[in-house]
Amino acid sequence: MAVVALAVGLPLVLALAVLLRVTASDPDDDAPAEVAGAPATERADLPPLDVEVPELAPETEAACLDLVEALPFELAGEVSRPVRSERPVAHAWGDPPVVLVCGVDRPEGFVADSPLIQINGVQWYVDTSDPGEIVWTAVDRPVYVEVTVSPDTDSAPVTALGPVIAGTLPAQELDPGP
Repeated sequence: MAVVALAVGLPLVLALAVLLRVTASDPDDDAPAEVAGAPATERADLPPLDVEVPELAPETEAACLDLVEALPFELAGEVSRPVRSERPVAHAWGDPPVVLVCGVDRPEGFVADSPLIQINGVQWYVDTSDPGEIVWTAVDRPVYVEVTVSPDTDSAPVTALGPVIAGTLPAQELDPGP
């Protein structure tokens, strides 16, 4: 008889505890619950980053806007940060910043025999000529996409961006300079 009482009583006690918890909460508290591991929903509390962007033809700008709209809010553990630019074709994350600019010119050093790195289906030309930054440029898309990182940043940002770039900008034949 004690086992039956326990089997019936225990769920009843748990249900009452949950009911008391729900009714005791503040009904005016409309704030979303904080969930560990949930993606960030607010930009990092960092000053806006001034980013120069190129003049773009309408079709290039349309392709870049599709890409920018698909970019993740969090990239390689860094949260999106505010950007100031003439056109909305740039995005940045973290500090030191990872900066993406869509629609840039073909990289000056990108020639027929340039070594490329393929990551997640995207061909990247990597420029390490400036000791203060590394510039990765996706060179197998209808528009060039540049990602600038600090010299101590690994390939995690471009690895994470590869599927987004591949999903929004179709691959095309390489067009290196002479």
